[in-house]
Amino acid sequence: MIQEKLNGLDADEIGDLHMATSYDTPLREDAFLLDDDTKIKLIEEYFGKIMHTLGLDLNDDSLRGTPGRVAKMYVQEIFKRLNPAHKPKAKVFENKYQYGEMLIEKNITLYSSCEHHFLPIIGNAHVAYISTGRVIGLSKMNRIVEYYSKRPQVQERLAMQIMKELQEALDTEDVAVLIDAKHMCVTTRGIKDINSSTVTAEYGGKFLEKETREEFLRYLGNDLMQYGI
Repeated sequence: MIQEKLNGLDADEIGDLHMATSYDTPLREDAFLLDDDTKIKLIEEYFGKIMHTLGLDLNDDSLRGTPGRVAKMYVQEIFKRLNPAHKPKAKVFENKYQYGEMLIEKNITLYSSCEHHFLPIIGNAHVAYISTGRVIGLSKMNRIVEYYSKRPQVQERLAMQIMKELQEALDTEDVAVLIDAKHMCVTTRGIKDINSSTVTAEYGGKFLEKETREEFLRYLGNDLMQYGI
């Protein structure tokens, strides 16, 4: 289905339309053969060349450390979770108290980066599930959101990856993920619309039923009902 939508589009069109090419984050097989120190050294060199090409004076006190700072930021911070070695353990517990209603973690702060322009995506994720025998620590939902956010992303894929991870950890299809975020590639370039935000949602199991989905949205606030998701 994804490939059918991409047929006939060039690279710029795919980027302008903010389309994903796959469910999984596109990675080469040798993505993690280099250690982090080597990656930082190489990115520092490459980014210095970008700045030089732009005409910036890298001998200036304010700019001389920028390539190194950017390299460390990429590897150690905003793209750190590309490496599956950093994947959080989704520790779950038996639902001994037999809580069978919806559990929602609202307003999980989300920082990611658009894979088409490498500009920030900033917003909130709302995650819910209905236990069928397992429960997960509340902070683990935040960590799963953070894990899939700290990489170049497409918002639709991000919602899908978070939902699938929770479904597998909890052994249930009854999971919902809604993301409301601003894309700096929309607000600072192109159309330059500073007011719009993007809402994506993924529903599984009971959340595909209208009544359950509407209950979820009511907990989030009536303003989200306007989307009719």
